[in-house]
Amino acid sequence: MGRLMGRSSRKLADPDLGLLAAQLLLGIQRELSRRTAEAGFDDLRPRHGAVLAYLDEHGIRLSELAWISGRNKQTVAAIVDELESLGYLSRVEDAADGRAKLIVPTERGLQRMRLGDEIVAEIERRHEAKLGQAAYAKLIRALRTITAEQAVADESDDE
Repeated sequence: MGRLMGRSSRKLADPDLGLLAAQLLLGIQRELSRRTAEAGFDDLRPRHGAVLAYLDEHGIRLSELAWISGRNKQTVAAIVDELESLGYLSRVEDAADGRAKLIVPTERGLQRMRLGDEIVAEIERRHEAKLGQAAYAKLIRALRTITAEQAVADESDDE
């Protein structure tokens, strides 16, 4: 790789909020992927996280999954198809609305969900230990505020 100059060097030396957020997300995804693969879930890809992160133990509708994951319905449907073929979830009739389907984790899906939650909790504890409890709590509050403000800005762009 050649020597970086100009904007690339500046971005590496002083990453903006978007780059920091992306680096954090990608780092967590890589660790989660590596550790779950080591535990026998080596057939999953990072894109599957868009569904697994929000999958509910008792089932969730595709439209709800798309909304909370911030992905379009077609993308989520494709990921659901992949996860269904891999044995992580299934589609069942929604008892509350016979026309709708719920996406429900299988036993393997539940195992992966529990493991993923445990790993993310460990990552959070590690960062909290590094920063200290008060600083970590302040960071989380700040990230929630920024995320909420960005969501408002995104909604106003849609109008």
